Amino acid sequence: MNNIILTKKILDWYDNNKRILPWRKKCSQKKREYFTLVSEFMLQQTQVSTVIPYFKNFVKNIPNLKMLAKAQNKKLIKLWEGLGYYSRARNLKKTSQVIIKNFKGKVPENFEDLKSLPGIGNYTASAILAIAFNKPYIPLDGNIERVLKRYLYLKKENEIQKKNLKEKKSVFGLSKRSSDYAQALMELGALICKPSNPLCNQCPISKKCKSFRKKDFNLIKNTKKNINKYFILKVYKKDQRYLLIKNTKFNFLKNLRIFPMEELFQPKNFNENLNFKMSNMNMNIKIQYSKNNIKLPSSYWVDQKKLNNYMLPTFTKKVVKYLENNK
Repeated sequence: MNNIILTKKILDWYDNNKRILPWRKKCSQKKREYFTLVSEFMLQQTQVSTVIPYFKNFVKNIPNLKMLAKAQNKKLIKLWEGLGYYSRARNLKKTSQVIIKNFKGKVPENFEDLKSLPGIGNYTASAILAIAFNKPYIPLDGNIERVLKRYLYLKKENEIQKKNLKEKKSVFGLSKRSSDYAQALMELGALICKPSNPLCNQCPISKKCKSFRKKDFNLIKNTKKNINKYFILKVYKKDQRYLLIKNTKFNFLKNLRIFPMEELFQPKNFNENLNFKMSNMNMNIKIQYSKNNIKLPSSYWVDQKKLNNYMLPTFTKKVVKYLENNK
């Protein structure tokens, strides 16, 4: 199957099967650029189904780049609350400010300028160029990688390296409908070429897919090595309120409200009360209660019965829930 036929089959399938997503709706070019920017930041490490309600609420409250650049951090984080990876929200705001200041309020149309913006790497820059500006880029996200690995039956360690995948994606060819084509490939991976139990009978390119021919759909991944980390989490409670601090110490949940914590290095006989996973970090947490109500820098008292009134990361809410269930 040559590139032209392959491309046509994928686009035909997309035209008949694409999902209705809020950032895909017809709108002005300026709005399209804004919608793409916001959605791509939200979709970093987060599933489409999770992002949809957050995106709708976000653009309803902050409908354009100028308002985003001026948005109060409190409002911004509240709108992002529950999505996790809060650095994305801060970088999104910083990016909007740079665009207003250095690019006359217009999202840049070239790769290097986009890459210079906070929170934008190779993938996000490629996605914005393809989707918002119809440029001939194929962003290599997890969905497209999966289609590529199966279509070409890439199994060996050197074959699944990013560098090789970037070269091999040329098998998909290009289209004048670059915006639709990038999304079509993503959609094919998300809806048909799923991580497990792919729907090959519905796939427009299965006849030439090497994995389909071999009936071998297992995927080999470059996996990050999990890192075990150990923390003492200190609980100060007064009446129905818990003491939280602004996190300026750890790289995770930066500048958000967490319980006072200390990291332990290679502790012996560590019996954790809680375990959390953040990216490739396994957080082993031991709860330490204290009756002494002390004053800490940037500390806050929050009422456990009114958690929704505060801008708190899911991590902190889960800790509170554990404490309340284990009194």
